[in-house]
Amino acid sequence: MSPGRRALLRLLMLAPQSLVWRFARVYIAGQTLDEAVDAIRALNGEGCRATLDVLGESVTRAEEVQAYVDEYVRALEAIVEARLDANISIKPTAMGLAFSPELARDSVRKILEAAAGHGLTVRLDMEDSSVTQKTLDLYRALRAEGLANVGVVLQSYLRRTLVDARELAAAGASVRVCKGIYVEPRRLAYQDYWLVRDAFLDAVEVLLREPKAYVAIATHDEWLVFQSRRLIAELRVPRERYEFQMLLGVDPAMRKMIVSEGHPLRVYVPYGTGWYAYSIRRLVENPRFAAHVVRNVLGFGPPQRA
Repeated sequence: MSPGRRALLRLLMLAPQSLVWRFARVYIAGQTLDEAVDAIRALNGEGCRATLDVLGESVTRAEEVQAYVDEYVRALEAIVEARLDANISIKPTAMGLAFSPELARDSVRKILEAAAGHGLTVRLDMEDSSVTQKTLDLYRALRAEGLANVGVVLQSYLRRTLVDARELAAAGASVRVCKGIYVEPRRLAYQDYWLVRDAFLDAVEVLLREPKAYVAIATHDEWLVFQSRRLIAELRVPRERYEFQMLLGVDPAMRKMIVSEGHPLRVYVPYGTGWYAYSIRRLVENPRFAAHVVRNVLGFGPPQRA
């Protein structure tokens, strides 16, 4: 993270949560499942798929994990009842991965089995580098149990990612590739903007070239979208083997352009009471919105329309 964004993060942490919510609301479907269902229904109407995420991570007690499992099962039932084109994503640390890999495996298994009963898939989100290997181990353990409806995520800014991409491609995995948003040291992650971009395309190409793999290209970087489309055309990759992914509230104009070109696109739709940490990360990632919050906090006048 650049010094400027570190300073921005410190300022945002001083902002009242009510003010952060005012601006972060664009990235979040709401605090209830009903609000998330409404958001997905609207996206489906635009020709977009969705992935539903219950906000929350880094839990420390088994009873908290169970609450998340119950909520995900409820979310799966809501997707089926409302006949939505959606799947779900889960944070492994919300399943207890940081303190009990065994609990996390049991908890994710319950969600996968519930999803499989409805013909739905589940993706394990990737968090900071302290749980990268644990998350990949969890994914492989679940696949080894015969649970095929699980996917995983790779972050292109991590130096290890190309090796992981090759291994996952050979195994026929479903992989979301994103740049990565957590603050990581240089020994683990590329710090240069273009290196991260190049690494992103390298990972995407490895996965696109493997006929058994499925790749979710998660980016709002229009240059990366362009280059990924070029690879898809050159390699003649069928629609059944890839999709683009974007976050709720980010660049809806580009989202519509990608869909209008005939590419499958999925929107990440988070909801829940654990919205604050997610919102801070999104605001730091998008300084235009964050600047509105900081301006208000520092008394520089009312925020302007984005």
